[in-house]
Amino acid sequence: MIRNATRNNVWRTIADVSAVGGACPCHGSGGLLAGGHVSGCDAGSSSASRLNLSTARPNIKDTDYAFEMAASSVRYGVGVTSEVGFDCRNMRAKKVAVFTDPNIATLHPFKAVMESLKRAGVPHTVYDRVRVEPTDSSIKDAIAFVKAQQPDAFIAVGGGSTIDTAKAANLYLCHPDNELLDFVNAPIGKGLPVREKLMPLIAIPTTAGTGSETTGVSIFDYEPKNFKTGIASRALKPTLGIIDPLNTRTMAPQVHVSSGLDVLCHALESYTAIPYNMRSPRPKDPIDRPAYQGSNPISDIWSLKALRMCVERLPNAYKDPSNFRAQEQMLLAATFAGIGFGNAGVHLCHGMSYPISGLNKSYSHPGYVGVNGVGKKIVPHGISVALTSPAVFEWTAPACPERHLEVAAIFGVDVSRARLGDAGKILSDALRKFLNELDVPNGIGALGFEKSIIGDMVLGTLPQHRVTKLAPHEATAEVLQHLFERSFTIY
Repeated sequence: MIRNATRNNVWRTIADVSAVGGACPCHGSGGLLAGGHVSGCDAGSSSASRLNLSTARPNIKDTDYAFEMAASSVRYGVGVTSEVGFDCRNMRAKKVAVFTDPNIATLHPFKAVMESLKRAGVPHTVYDRVRVEPTDSSIKDAIAFVKAQQPDAFIAVGGGSTIDTAKAANLYLCHPDNELLDFVNAPIGKGLPVREKLMPLIAIPTTAGTGSETTGVSIFDYEPKNFKTGIASRALKPTLGIIDPLNTRTMAPQVHVSSGLDVLCHALESYTAIPYNMRSPRPKDPIDRPAYQGSNPISDIWSLKALRMCVERLPNAYKDPSNFRAQEQMLLAATFAGIGFGNAGVHLCHGMSYPISGLNKSYSHPGYVGVNGVGKKIVPHGISVALTSPAVFEWTAPACPERHLEVAAIFGVDVSRARLGDAGKILSDALRKFLNELDVPNGIGALGFEKSIIGDMVLGTLPQHRVTKLAPHEATAEVLQHLFERSFTIY
């Protein structure tokens, strides 16, 4: 919740500007025509030209005045996984912990890693118990493993769950005296800054979605509360992300969709997040500046590029399993979006997704049968994020309508005569059409939930300050109730 009068003044200013048909002082491009129509909604009017760095920042003592860009090194190429053994040898690693899940352990990406390590003569140990959609219990199991093995380097080969689990294991290996909640985001955990240097981590994604190979974020289900939380620190960033198109060719079509929708929402949320210089509080020490800082001119570029690639390529990757070009582009889009949102952050679609996944008791998504055990009930992360997107972006639009129309144009909507006041509905309708064409379930209700669960979903979202505070309006309990209700049926 926003509690101080200073921040309330910021929100009031945004609302006042939107009400009179002007642009948000930090997001606006100045491309308004008489009558409130928008023009110039193209990539050239985004990024730096959309944010006057010398005048945009309000004169408010509590807001930040700077942003940082941090991302892992990345290496892209078909078959580049074969180089990982030499990378570890060049790091002079004496014992590498290879993280994967039971499914990937039987497939080409993991086998390629093992062959490379053997060829380079690098000693290694394998942790193949990673849980898809990890929990605090599975994270603790991984931590216990590395404390017993004492590796001096990590390789994570798998989806975001594997990479995030390896990040957490690395963190607590290097902080052996800390409890799990010490580094977990406040208010669920203590949110302590990471001060010790971690071991090298090489991330090799096998899904095209999370972008975890570039970010300092590790997400897991916190079972005592039935929702997701996580750890966010630049210190968690992988040393190297190996982006190999061969590693996503075993993905089922529905996995392509779910992973791709995570990319979509990463890009949309980071592009519409509160600007970095309107986020508070300002850190007293740079180490306290959060990984998720708000939209900024550099993240904007990566997010928009990822969004364009996703809108163009995801339908092709889903409908045609032999379209390797589309799959390759989605893998790159995931990395691009990771660089964008890994520094700008995400907001309500992600915050609201955590209780949707955590409270699920009956739904099993097609293409995920056998994940974490035969018949395991699961709402894939990308699906849980996307289901609220039409309602969320209709609600966020008044804060920065030009950006919402710019995004709608990427979906193919003609916005040349659109009015700013219609931006939310225009983008919401474009999202519904896009999701429907990808056979996404028809809202939260299609997952087997009854509307009586909405109160619990609201309670599961409210503590997610790491992301909810980045929404361009204040996300009160009443707002969240409304958005969940609007998301129960989306078509």
